[in-house]
Amino acid sequence: MFLKKFGLAAGLCSAGAILANRAMAMPEPWQVGFQPAASPVMERIESFHAGVLYIITLICIFVFGLLLWIIIRYNQRSNPVPGKTTHNTLLEVAWTLIPVIILVVIAIPSFKLLYFEAEVPPPDVTIKAIGHQWFWSYQYPTNNFQFDSLGLSDAAASKKGEPRLLGVDNVVVVPVNKVVKVVTTGADVIHSWAVPQFGVKMDAVPGRLNVTWFKALYEGTFYGQCSELCGARHAYMPIEVKVVSQDAYNAWLQGAKKKFASISGPDSGTRVATAGR
Repeated sequence: MFLKKFGLAAGLCSAGAILANRAMAMPEPWQVGFQPAASPVMERIESFHAGVLYIITLICIFVFGLLLWIIIRYNQRSNPVPGKTTHNTLLEVAWTLIPVIILVVIAIPSFKLLYFEAEVPPPDVTIKAIGHQWFWSYQYPTNNFQFDSLGLSDAAASKKGEPRLLGVDNVVVVPVNKVVKVVTTGADVIHSWAVPQFGVKMDAVPGRLNVTWFKALYEGTFYGQCSELCGARHAYMPIEVKVVSQDAYNAWLQGAKKKFASISGPDSGTRVATAGR
């Protein structure tokens, strides 16, 4: 009885810790696995990764066992007179077909995943992310406003309780359980808009519009960084996305329309944030 209660308490504590981590998940020291998946795309990526990892592990175990068996069975002491067999049709056919079958087994879910990532569902929110040396600008075309998002200095990040090199002054805000279409481009060199927990990584290329999407499954704050080497301060252009309820998002939109510059009109220039590096 005690063990059952202890196990239940431990499970609840563990679940609480997981939920707390999910609310503001970020890379941890010595982390090996993925950050908790926060979108359908990332869930599929994790599932595909796990399947391929099982296949790789089985292959490695098989190859290691085969090498070990050959070393023991065919060393000079155990096999002083080597065999003269040079061909084995069945073996040659097997070692050609089996790898092909394994690759096909991996390829089918891989293509399905690529298609799922590339096919953008009808969006509920559209955001344009523009990479600069070295910060991001964001436009909300439907709501006609835009703003710059700069990485916080170490002092500002500490004061706001944000992680170093990940917190920004103006965060991207999106509603939970809604399809968010992200259009990326670059203003100077190639950048890359990436948020690991959403399974999103899309290059921002000058003169070109690339499209990706995500659908956040739960509320929280999610961090990413430019993932294309774009210059001396490449490490200082983080991405911060805050996922909120629909009501909170609507309230933020009302304030953002007043706070930030309009995309068109006399106030069309993006307002540079004051707390950047």
